[in-house]
Amino acid sequence: MYAWYISGSDDLTKAEKQLLRSIDLLYDLFIYQISLMVELKRFAEIRIEENKQKYYPTEEDLNPNLKFVENRVIALIEENRDFRKQEERLKINWVDERDLIRKIYNALRKFPPYLKYMSNPQRSLDEDKKLFIQITDQLLSDFDLLKSFYEEKNIYFVDGYDIVNILLIKFFETINKNFTEYAPLPTLYKQEKNGKNEDRLFVRNLFRKTILKDEENTRILAAKTSTWDYDRIPKMDIILLKMAIVELQEMETIPVKVTLNEYIELSKYFSAAKSKTFVNGVLDKLIREFTEDGKIVKTGRGLIG
Repeated sequence: MYAWYISGSDDLTKAEKQLLRSIDLLYDLFIYQISLMVELKRFAEIRIEENKQKYYPTEEDLNPNLKFVENRVIALIEENRDFRKQEERLKINWVDERDLIRKIYNALRKFPPYLKYMSNPQRSLDEDKKLFIQITDQLLSDFDLLKSFYEEKNIYFVDGYDIVNILLIKFFETINKNFTEYAPLPTLYKQEKNGKNEDRLFVRNLFRKTILKDEENTRILAAKTSTWDYDRIPKMDIILLKMAIVELQEMETIPVKVTLNEYIELSKYFSAAKSKTFVNGVLDKLIREFTEDGKIVKTGRGLIG
């Protein structure tokens, strides 16, 4: 959406194809990030073996702490057939990226949650999951060298980096004892029993309707933001609010509370520091007005909440 508004393009079909292509590439980046985690574990194993071969190994070299390399989450992923299939599909190979892996590993060894994890003799799947959630959320979120590596792979990778990290955190959270070597990795779109891809259809409708109803929604927002200089409001805030209006009025199966909460969350990730409060305030006003005017009609799942 942001690319559409700043490009000045009027080719909606082409823009839609680029959107769907960029979403498909998010899944590729998701696989790359999982592969990176596995590679960090493998690199740690290599370092352990190298340290044992020193002329004068220390006690720590000879009896290393194996908690990280034996982390159950990574073991489950490494054994998973679907992961190996996806890694092979993308031909992921970190052999030529030893310098990058080493720098990430060295940063990991100084990472406070890692130090706390390694010092705790107790082991549990929940603790193993928590470590990789923290690595994703705190260590890798602003790792510029990794972002540069992905930028060279594909420009869409950088655009989707933060989103993929959110997906990765959710993936780690869901891993349990039922995640075996035969378990499928989560898909980007929710799989419907009727064979329809409702999520993909939702994306297309939201994108198209937000653009086609732009003038109408601009008037709505201008009226509701009269205490601000409309042209000085961050463009991303305006885009998010226009998308939210379409969702409220056009997407009958999306509950109002879900729309409100999701766009507040999106503003936290993609807009200015104070955007959360602004988006929340404007949407509250719009929801009250739309409800009073009968402009919000929900059915099925949209009636929940």
